[in-house]
Amino acid sequence: MKFTFVYAGWEGSANDCCVFTTALETPRLQFPHPPPGKYYVVDSGYPTRDGYLTPFKGERYHLNDYRGRRNQPRLTKELFNHRHSSLRNVIKRSFGALKNRFPILRKMPPFAFRKQALIVIAFCAVYNFIRDHQIADKNLAHYANPNMTAATHTSAAIDDEGPSDRVAEINKNIASQLARDNQLPPI
Repeated sequence: MKFTFVYAGWEGSANDCCVFTTALETPRLQFPHPPPGKYYVVDSGYPTRDGYLTPFKGERYHLNDYRGRRNQPRLTKELFNHRHSSLRNVIKRSFGALKNRFPILRKMPPFAFRKQALIVIAFCAVYNFIRDHQIADKNLAHYANPNMTAATHTSAAIDDEGPSDRVAEINKNIASQLARDNQLPPI
């Protein structure tokens, strides 16, 4: 649970997808794109792009939807979404740990906007330092628990021309591999 890229300095009301797209398309920011054959998980409101996996729409998604023996994934797309949600939960828990460890981030004092952005970046760096050096921190240990479900955040969708055939095929192939590994029928 570490931060690999921090792009602070946007208004709190900025659309997540707009921030994401700007980060991807601005070379000077040096966004760390996933290497070939690797993927970042993004929520369903984000545009579909090579290297970024969105969940299948119209299927159960949130971890709470799968609580209990009767609610386990039964369909291939549900299994994919469950695994996707589990990975996104790591991201949510990381933000929860960061805000809990540094409460100033929950209610930022009225510093100059640029200073606020630098505070966010500094605390992300300190958080990563703590993680890198395995410094004992009860707060981080609490949020590192994979059974903890972080609060759900829904990002607004943006218009997109829809998933490219190639990206849709990658999602389908990953879901089918999960299905084979779990004795479910492929898509």
